[in-house]
Amino acid sequence: MTDFKRKRVVVTGVGAITPIGNTPAQYWEGLMSGRNGIGEITLFDASHHGCRIAGEVKNFDPHDYMDRKEAKRMDRFAQFGVAAAKQALKDAQLVINELNAEQVGVMIGSGIGGLKVLEDQQTIYLNRGPDRCSPFMIPMMIANMAAGLTAIHTGAKGPNSCSVTACAAGSNAIGDAFRLVQGGYAQAMICGGTEAAITPLSIAGFAAARTLSTRNDDPAHASRPFDRDRDGFVMGEGSGILILEELNHALSRGARIYAEIVGYGMTCDAYHMTSPVPGGEGAARAIQLALKDAELTAEQISYINAHGTSTPINDPTETAAMKKALGDHAYKVAISSTKSMTGHLLGGSGGIEAVATVLAIANKRIPPTINLENPDLECDLDYVPNSSRALDVEVALSNSFGFGGHNVTLAFKKYT
Repeated sequence: MTDFKRKRVVVTGVGAITPIGNTPAQYWEGLMSGRNGIGEITLFDASHHGCRIAGEVKNFDPHDYMDRKEAKRMDRFAQFGVAAAKQALKDAQLVINELNAEQVGVMIGSGIGGLKVLEDQQTIYLNRGPDRCSPFMIPMMIANMAAGLTAIHTGAKGPNSCSVTACAAGSNAIGDAFRLVQGGYAQAMICGGTEAAITPLSIAGFAAARTLSTRNDDPAHASRPFDRDRDGFVMGEGSGILILEELNHALSRGARIYAEIVGYGMTCDAYHMTSPVPGGEGAARAIQLALKDAELTAEQISYINAHGTSTPINDPTETAAMKKALGDHAYKVAISSTKSMTGHLLGGSGGIEAVATVLAIANKRIPPTINLENPDLECDLDYVPNSSRALDVEVALSNSFGFGGHNVTLAFKKYT
């Protein structure tokens, strides 16, 4: 793609279904107040599990966004994605009709997809036989269905796809959507991530891999990125969606602009299935590529929404990556992990964290990292501990790193 063909791309709408609020306004208020979204698991009986805590979405009613028949034929992850997409379109005041439908696309990533449906149908298969499995099992389970159903519900007939890059999926979806609008292949994109993987098998699997916190007696303090006493991540669920628009298209209809998306960096560690490469070389390159793509210098960065999972390995590795990419300026950047409040949404995390990042730019205030009480000596940057902070953010990054060595950094800046 040559530079003269590149179009400017802006964020004109946001949607959020999260463990700390089911609208963007509730989510933002929760971030600013340092609200804890972690508690005991209620979606299933977790009494026999080593990890019995998660960041569940509370009081979500899919029928606010779709009729009962449609909701019944969707896994929870798809319900979240469709709901957040409808919120974002309403927020952007973007109406999809026969005149523009082919110029509006959808990119919604998911790391796992409809695992709950798969588990339920496996039980039916074992107990009642193959003839009793639901004909909707496959379309409810496959990870692309949030993107497909969002298009069905909104009428968006443009480019449509689903990234499945583990915990980087939501950010990959936003980055890929950015490229499509930037290159003139769409006027607007509905993009982000969604996940609903708080299920018996998922919790058992992640626990077996020794990645989950077992602070069952104190869930409010279980997700503690960059803290010395962290013992693993806490599973979360939900969806975060952005509306990306070509700048002139947005201006022509008088759209409100939250921020401009200006850079996308994507790399692979090529190292290990679950562990990042020591020193964070792959993550550092993703940050550097995002800056290069945006034609920005390290010194222009005001804020980073860190991947910040609260695992023993990730947090010092990401810290090293930020230092490697930004040099001495890393010590001057405000950094926070909103996973301290929401838990880790896997493929949905990049979506809600991009929402948090653009709202930080728009509101000139950045979210805190809660539960940061005893900083790890290896994690010695400014992680905005425990209280939100006023800051006029000029340029912000959002990091997402996934199993398989997938690294993504998105760059946003104040629109001028």
